[in-house]
Amino acid sequence: MAKDITPRSEDYSQWYNDIVKKADLAEHSAVRGCMVIKPYGYAIWEKMQRILDDMFKETGHMNAYFPLFIPKSYLSKEANHVEGFAKECAVVTHYRLKADKEEGVIVDPEAKLEEELIVRPTSETVIWNTYKNWIKSYRDLPLLVNQWANVVRWEMRTRLFLRTAEFLWQEGHTAHATKQEAVEETEKMLDVYADFAESYMSMPVIKGVKTESERFAGAVDTYCIESLMQDGKALQAGTSHFLGQNFAKAFDVKFLTKENQQELVWGTSWGVSTRLMGALIMAHSDDDGLVLPPKLAPIQVVIVPIYKGEEQLQKIETYISPLKKELKEKGITVKLDDRDTLRPGFKFAEWELKGVPVRIAIGQRDLENQQLEVARRDTKEKQSVSMQNAGEVISKLLDDIQKNIFEKANSFREEKTTEVNSWDEFKEILENKGGFVIAHWDGTVETEEKIKEETKATIRCIPLNNKEESGKCILTGKPSKQRVVFAKAY
Repeated sequence: MAKDITPRSEDYSQWYNDIVKKADLAEHSAVRGCMVIKPYGYAIWEKMQRILDDMFKETGHMNAYFPLFIPKSYLSKEANHVEGFAKECAVVTHYRLKADKEEGVIVDPEAKLEEELIVRPTSETVIWNTYKNWIKSYRDLPLLVNQWANVVRWEMRTRLFLRTAEFLWQEGHTAHATKQEAVEETEKMLDVYADFAESYMSMPVIKGVKTESERFAGAVDTYCIESLMQDGKALQAGTSHFLGQNFAKAFDVKFLTKENQQELVWGTSWGVSTRLMGALIMAHSDDDGLVLPPKLAPIQVVIVPIYKGEEQLQKIETYISPLKKELKEKGITVKLDDRDTLRPGFKFAEWELKGVPVRIAIGQRDLENQQLEVARRDTKEKQSVSMQNAGEVISKLLDDIQKNIFEKANSFREEKTTEVNSWDEFKEILENKGGFVIAHWDGTVETEEKIKEETKATIRCIPLNNKEESGKCILTGKPSKQRVVFAKAY
């Protein structure tokens, strides 16, 4: 099977596009700026969704669903919020079409909506308008709700999974009686995202707080997890926002305290999207295709029988049946690739391209010797394994692959993290090495913007639990109390 994947070193952007398309993850749709997530790609997203959903429920959250359409007046109620999303909003102005002899159908000019509807770019406004009816007293708090949905942000330059006009995500929206509870919720959900990224995606992240200019529109503070891709660019993998009382004020969401006083509630919102698919691809894959952490692989083990004729295939299937059963009982997903129209070499290349963590090959000699050939996707290493203990070996191998993929990504990040003290060094590292650059900044928006303008690097975050350290801003030389994380980013 000819993969024809552009090497990363030659054209990283094309390499990414090649993997997305050739591994059958997604494709551009007929609707400009939108994508079709194909079954194999959606199977990976489903695993992410299922794991995250369980993590949300373990932390006390419940799922709900809110309307796709938001009245324009709702967005007008929170000034910072509407300003942050105004340029990305898709607007519904009419509610009916009518037949036309020349064009087939046209928008009926008589069917103009009294108030335009916004296709949700995010749901804070419609949800807080609803919470006004749900929250009456302290007994109704905390209100811990999540929804799985699609959103629309009108992007002109799109890239599959990373930036599309419509994408899938989850958005949590919670209401609390005190500021402390809301801040704790914001930090707790950031920890959930970081745990998911590292334990399931095998992707190390930095937890931090965004600067004022990078903050979510309408939030008091935005917390984030930042990851590093193999081209040395950063990718924001998830955000958790402390909203203060901004949306409670805008939508008049109050509760009666135990002391019989009316008070505004405190809010949070937090979300991750199908952008995680892009992160997964770019953090681990190689020039032969996808490399998937076993915990997120739709197929964890593929078995490729090597045979001539139906009789030999039947013998192999009978021989392998107890192992398949044992692996499935351990919760491991197994596929027997018995397609008789394709050669084994083609199948090997296809499953390598799709990132299946473990491949088993079994032929007549293996039957006679009571063994299997086991290959791992991450290192390409092969070994002969006795059939007697194959289930145990494969189970441990999957754990080892998960761990190894994380360690490889972590080593890469450490290698690409550089502390600098001068403007010249800062520019030189960004230009030639890339990655995370740790440097002093004077805390002003003006300096942040100037650095971005001159180098295309942004402050990814101010790390949580950052140590105080006196220094001078790399650009202005003004005093600085701590270092921040810079990088070029997606």
